[in-house]
Amino acid sequence: LSTFTSLQLLLEQYLKKKYINPAANSIFSLFVHRDPDSVSFCVLGTDEEFECDIALQIHFTLIQSFCFDNDISIVRVSDTQRLAEIVGGDKVEQLEDAHCVLITNPVDGSWEDPALEKLHLFCEESRRLNDWLPEINLPGR
Repeated sequence: LSTFTSLQLLLEQYLKKKYINPAANSIFSLFVHRDPDSVSFCVLGTDEEFECDIALQIHFTLIQSFCFDNDISIVRVSDTQRLAEIVGGDKVEQLEDAHCVLITNPVDGSWEDPALEKLHLFCEESRRLNDWLPEINLPGR
């Protein structure tokens, strides 16, 4: 599986099971009210049009710091709209803020997911190369 395919499969699969929490504004409440161990993976959606949004950049910095401090794998994708399409499906209009997507751990403890494992390895290899926030390109449909 390619890294993109792994990410897409993971997002779609975990969305069906309700282990996805999109929208940057709800992320901090998840971090504050739940144990960091409940978070398995983080996806940040960045677009060129938001590079000058200082508040969003501060938000991203805090999220990245939290993820790094708690050993949560994190990747960046460069197409927020495509990320919203993958995560939102037919509710894409409701996800105007899909800048951050958290994947929480399954309640049943089923950690053995090949797509998630591939993404964790991708992040680990990237960190070894001093790429602390690796990017995954999301091709259009």
